Amino acid sequence: MSRDQIEAHLKFAAELGVTGISRDAAWRVRRPPTLADGESTPAAPLPDDATTPAAMPVASAAPPAPVVPVTLSMSRADALSLIKSDIGPECTRCKLHALGRTHVVFGVGNPEARLMFVGEAPGGDEDIQGVPFVGRAGQLLTKIIEAIDLTREDVYIANVIKCRPPQNRNPEPDEVERCEPFLFRQIDAVQPQVIVALGKFAAQTLLRTVEPISKLRGRVFDYRGVRLIPTFHPAYLLRNPASKREVWEDMKRVKRLLAEERSPAQ
Repeated sequence: MSRDQIEAHLKFAAELGVTGISRDAAWRVRRPPTLADGESTPAAPLPDDATTPAAMPVASAAPPAPVVPVTLSMSRADALSLIKSDIGPECTRCKLHALGRTHVVFGVGNPEARLMFVGEAPGGDEDIQGVPFVGRAGQLLTKIIEAIDLTREDVYIANVIKCRPPQNRNPEPDEVERCEPFLFRQIDAVQPQVIVALGKFAAQTLLRTVEPISKLRGRVFDYRGVRLIPTFHPAYLLRNPASKREVWEDMKRVKRLLAEERSPAQ
């Protein structure tokens, strides 16, 4: 990493309100799965300053996702490959394939990630490259991930919708209906311990709510057996940099939850 890159990273961290970094090497050690295939990892207790269980809203039951066709010997990476093959590179399940889409944008990252980010839909850069979050918002997301001592290679990143809507409009209900089962399968394959929903659309879609993101963020939800934390989308932060502090508070909570999962209370 060059001096200019280091200076830019430190400047961004300062904007978030980061006053120091952890030198604990254990933070980067992944806890191996201890449960049998197909079982959900139990959620860790919430930290003292998180939403209390009594006040924690529980997401409405999502429509059942198709079962990932795995075998006992199949890895999570192989399960994701199967899902990607099911979608196919020329998916025609909704009208977006005829509205200017270039690539189906599946997902990227560590198949065994403990942390998963879910966005809305691909933008122009993502549509061209076939990879989620590679434009300006994606570069900011990378910095946010690095601010909690992780890299993009440590996490898994996907979108609710795998194809770019024209002019980056919000996905429409029929498009979501066709595409979201693949997201559910991705979540089931990766088995993350924490999901961060980026922005209003992703949070409202996953939680089956119409509450604005301003009311959803700052809270912890139980979603499909996983802790879900809604926060502002990086594209929103590009337009409203003052909200970076709130995102940093959300990411500190993410880091605490991951630490609790790694070392559950006795």
